Amino acid sequence: MENLNQPQATPPDNHLVWAILSTVLCCLPLGIVSIIKSTKVKELWLQGDHAGAQKAANDAKKFAIWAAVAAAIVWVLYIILMVVGIAGGAMGGY
Repeated sequence: MENLNQPQATPPDNHLVWAILSTVLCCLPLGIVSIIKSTKVKELWLQGDHAGAQKAANDAKKFAIWAAVAAAIVWVLYIILMVVGIAGGAMGGY
């Protein structure tokens, strides 16, 4: 007899590790959205909404990537402003 409550396939990767890392190390708001999306994957899968679970997994990955890119942009801008500030201070004689 087959167990009807058991899903036949495995759920998609929820990318929870990347969501947590992007929250802690990168961009807090986008990382939180990524965590929320990643925690919905298994719940949707067990409810039988496989398309919704895949979309939540894809969204979790997308927001984690956006968080990392946002953090990289902020760091690059910070470094540029620091270099310009140091160079401007050195040339100004301060």
